[in-house]
Amino acid sequence: MDYDTKTPQSITSDVNSFANDSVRNRWPVILTQAIDDVHRTVNTLENPEAQAEGKKIIEELGTLKYEVLHDRKLTPIVNDEYPEEVEAYNREIEQRGNPSWLDVPWLFSECYMYRRISTFFSLSTHWKDYDIFARQKMDTFRTSRKAVLELATRYRELVNQLAADKNATHDIEAEKLLFAEFFEICLWGNATDLSLLTNLTYEDIQKLQGSEARKNAEKNILINNLPQAYELLKKAQQDGQTERRVDIVLDNAGFELYVDLILAGFLLASGLATQIVLRPKSIPWFVSDVLPSDFSALLNAISDPKTFFETPSDEEKLQDKTPAPLAGTEEDDLKFVFQHWAQAHADGQLIMRPHRYWTRGGSFWRLPKEAPELHEDLKPAQLVIFKGDLNYRKLTGDAHWDTTTPFTEAIGPLGPGSGVNVLSLRTCKADVVVGLKPGQDEELKALNGQDPNDKARKWAWYGKWAVVCLSQGN
Repeated sequence: MDYDTKTPQSITSDVNSFANDSVRNRWPVILTQAIDDVHRTVNTLENPEAQAEGKKIIEELGTLKYEVLHDRKLTPIVNDEYPEEVEAYNREIEQRGNPSWLDVPWLFSECYMYRRISTFFSLSTHWKDYDIFARQKMDTFRTSRKAVLELATRYRELVNQLAADKNATHDIEAEKLLFAEFFEICLWGNATDLSLLTNLTYEDIQKLQGSEARKNAEKNILINNLPQAYELLKKAQQDGQTERRVDIVLDNAGFELYVDLILAGFLLASGLATQIVLRPKSIPWFVSDVLPSDFSALLNAISDPKTFFETPSDEEKLQDKTPAPLAGTEEDDLKFVFQHWAQAHADGQLIMRPHRYWTRGGSFWRLPKEAPELHEDLKPAQLVIFKGDLNYRKLTGDAHWDTTTPFTEAIGPLGPGSGVNVLSLRTCKADVVVGLKPGQDEELKALNGQDPNDKARKWAWYGKWAVVCLSQGN
């Protein structure tokens, strides 16, 4: 807490905030879905010890849901195999005066909820590696089939073109356009965020994907520093730097991880990067965040796409539906994507590097002091891409900044002089927004049908608008 911004943080007691809405409406739904997932799995088990542990986990999840619904005080996390982490969470609960769910900083309480859930599993014998959100992640990837296939076809064409003609993107203007398009695919892929789409149908999710939707969404990027990010990577290439690394601090699994890898593959194939470091979480986190196992699951799915996409999901089985078969070219395109990524992984050009710090309870204002080795590990990258809304909230301290505050100021110790070039790709799903022009917040409120003087920033809650913000700290 000592290293946090002094600007007040978003707090769950603020009835005009998305924080308050999240505790009252979103989190109980997420916990109910988690209970249902464990219950479904328990019903498939034959081992009585595993069944008993599963039932205990269901009880613990039910207790947590009750505490959230009835505004109970946050209780200490039970110690597991990472006592330093647990101690940090429990110490912060005390320092914050043992708060209740509806009167606590939103960022800390949301991280606390998922860290506490993780102990229900880590302290078991048979459920240690269980991901209660894995089923949802892969179901959502399966329902993204149309966009997955479209991108696979375009990716194969481009990679083959680059391989056949090394000068294919030496037309700088053409390369800039490709760079922007792949990053925008990556940006709007983040619109499929399971923890925030608890009330949407799969049909609604599909509307967020596909090239036409992306073109329509370009006008909704409020701040766009992609040209500066391109120049940064291009300069390193033109200067002849032999090692040009790009790190991606990942957000969601499923379709979003797929588009992250599409971007990674483009950066490698174009020569704008020589290595991509993917930085996942270490525990199930915010419903859909990437774990190392999600990377393996995705590669397995596209290595045998006919089996994956033509096997009915549980929901389809209940509705007696059979997925349409893949065309031969569609299967070939996905297998090409798999082989390209698998080769990059084998060659050390595409690597996973998890770190426990990504699931700590505080903002990234604390990172240089609390995780100095991680800070040093980020510095050699030409660019560190922070994906998604949670990473943006952590970068900015989830604080009540004036919306005209420069991004470089709002990210504090990771800003200028930090040694880290930070690029935030974020579709807005929380109250904190910085870097806007004077009067722009009021205009967006009016567009959303609100009084411009309304304290609630509802236009920023649902992923319609996006920001791409760069801080050149190196």
